[in-house]
Amino acid sequence: MKTIKQYKEDIDALMDKASSVDAKAQNENRDLTADEVAYKDRVLDKVEELGKMVKTLERQDRVHRSLTVDPDETRESAQTVRPQIEMGEDLATKERFSSLGQQLSAVINAARPGGRVDPRLYNQHASGLNETVPSEGGFLVQTDFVTELLRQVWETGILAPRCRRIPISGTANSTTINGVDETSRATGSRSGGIRGYWAGEAEEKTASKPKFRQIELQLKKLIGLCYSTDESLDDAAQLEATIRDGFGAEFGFLVDDAIIRGNGAGQPLGVLNSGALVTQDAEIGQEAGTVVAENVVNMYSRLFANSRTNAVWLINQQIEPKLHMMGAAVGLGGQLIYMPPGGLSQAPYGTLLGRPVIPIEQCSGLGTVGDIILGDFNNGYILAEKGGLKADTSIHVRFVYDEACFRFVMRIDGQPVRASVLTPYQGTDATQSHFVALAARS
Repeated sequence: MKTIKQYKEDIDALMDKASSVDAKAQNENRDLTADEVAYKDRVLDKVEELGKMVKTLERQDRVHRSLTVDPDETRESAQTVRPQIEMGEDLATKERFSSLGQQLSAVINAARPGGRVDPRLYNQHASGLNETVPSEGGFLVQTDFVTELLRQVWETGILAPRCRRIPISGTANSTTINGVDETSRATGSRSGGIRGYWAGEAEEKTASKPKFRQIELQLKKLIGLCYSTDESLDDAAQLEATIRDGFGAEFGFLVDDAIIRGNGAGQPLGVLNSGALVTQDAEIGQEAGTVVAENVVNMYSRLFANSRTNAVWLINQQIEPKLHMMGAAVGLGGQLIYMPPGGLSQAPYGTLLGRPVIPIEQCSGLGTVGDIILGDFNNGYILAEKGGLKADTSIHVRFVYDEACFRFVMRIDGQPVRASVLTPYQGTDATQSHFVALAARS
């Protein structure tokens, strides 16, 4: 016979199946078919059947405990272990925590044996464990503070805010997006196979159709752990700075790093590892560790024309000295290709051929592929995330060290919109894409 946990896992799996039917119909912009409705009914019938089994087993456990546990022993345990909840105030109307650090300190105090539960934590219990014993069930971070942490992830990240973001809701852990499977703009290949004709009167017409591919995003976990000493917990301001600034910046950094160089295994697929990357050859005889004006112009020519208004240059800071010396010969003089920030450009970033130049740590070292990238992330990269940033805490993981443990989990996935580069209608020797990198110079 299965355990309660196994039955609940079966229920979750069945609910995922039911949700996948809805997701498929939604992606195809249609109503459910009769067969799909019948299938969902069978799935939900099974869920209700398993739910009744779970309730019966849980009732059996409660009855068994009530018959085998000494009431005096239970009361004594509750008095010595369970935190006491402050009474005398309307819990629903009590003011909220004024800061994240203040709430985290309250969480730890409530979880300690004999500790006191701040009423503002009353409705913040983590689900899935014993809600009547906060030290066993834990507490969730107040919603507005979690939202603030997630907002800081996007703000400290440079690339993530520029990507197309898609929220995943409900019980689904993935999403499938239909896209046109187009690898060439040659006649008969546009939009994956659509073709038009100039035809004379009464001339026979030939049918054509587009070709589609599915972009599948399976949520991956980004996890952070933080241990805090009892001394730090006494200083709410210090604790808040550590949590908010530290994890906001770290998650923002890791998401950006995955967008650039993620391998797609347990993390998003980055542009440098995707089939959508165009790699522009270096100039013949070009010295190692250099970037010249011809590189920039050639890279720009291989970006989709309709991406030029959104594209940005990403560089490793080792490249900046090369840019300040970069120009194009014009007659007996020359013309600057790079415009530094401030001065003539009056912008927070310098510009190359009119597009912003953003130095980021995630770009490769000078002379290797990825040290300079031209990309349109708004149109060319999709990020899917679910439920924002989740946070909880425990005093038990490092109890003997007088340290509390805070855990933050973000579920996210991403990949370029295109699976491959595009061969243009004319000039087929130079493919194009949303993303262009310079080949290695060594």
